[in-house]
Amino acid sequence: MKRAVVGLLVLALAGCKPPANAPPPRNTLVVGLDISGSFRKSGYFDEAMRYAALYIYGHVNGLGGLKVTTDVFVGSLGGEHVGQPKSFHPIQDLSGKTPAQIEADLRAWFPEDDPITDFNAFFQRTAVHIKRQNLVLAPLNIVLFSDGVPDFPGAGRMPAAQLYAKIDVSPIEYLSRNVTVRLLYAQPQVAQNWEKLVPRNRVKIWTQDQNVMTGWHRHEVAGVAMERQDSLWSWTQQIVDFRVRRGKIL
Repeated sequence: MKRAVVGLLVLALAGCKPPANAPPPRNTLVVGLDISGSFRKSGYFDEAMRYAALYIYGHVNGLGGLKVTTDVFVGSLGGEHVGQPKSFHPIQDLSGKTPAQIEADLRAWFPEDDPITDFNAFFQRTAVHIKRQNLVLAPLNIVLFSDGVPDFPGAGRMPAAQLYAKIDVSPIEYLSRNVTVRLLYAQPQVAQNWEKLVPRNRVKIWTQDQNVMTGWHRHEVAGVAMERQDSLWSWTQQIVDFRVRRGKIL
């Protein structure tokens, strides 16, 4: 009798296991690029663009244990005026390309300077694309390559608590049970403001400041194929793709 029960359990578990050739589960990556003049002049813009290309390439191809991204959208964080919608480039524009080709595309797609850094319009547009593509409920990873400073008329006169309270993540709150916003290349104080002052309920926020992000250079080995850049992908997994708990970081 016991053997029969054990046999049934084994068969049940085997039946729950997806076939070896099954496609990876849906997983969405949305990349926001800050092309404002302030970030371009920060000294980190060029290397952020290069790392963004590597990050996208690594996730599209699932290198070094990185979670395979099945859907990618890339857009800019701002515009000529507050609330201006921007186009998002899909994964089809990036697949089959090298990191260098992806970087060249990113620069070609967003050549201008945006006078406004509008995170709210970006989150609103993200929600539109997720719903339109029927990606609701799939894990959502939003990665912002930015100095993290909201820049709109009157922003410079606001105290930090008021300024960062205006960042509205409500459009993306309930798109999935797992929504993470990652802010890369902000100054330490700005990163802390995002962690402590941005209102949210379910959205998880993870930041890495400028000094930490430059560390990826030490893990890239010249002349080694991307598929064998184990140290770079391990660094990405541990430093950028850190699994974040829900709630504000105190």
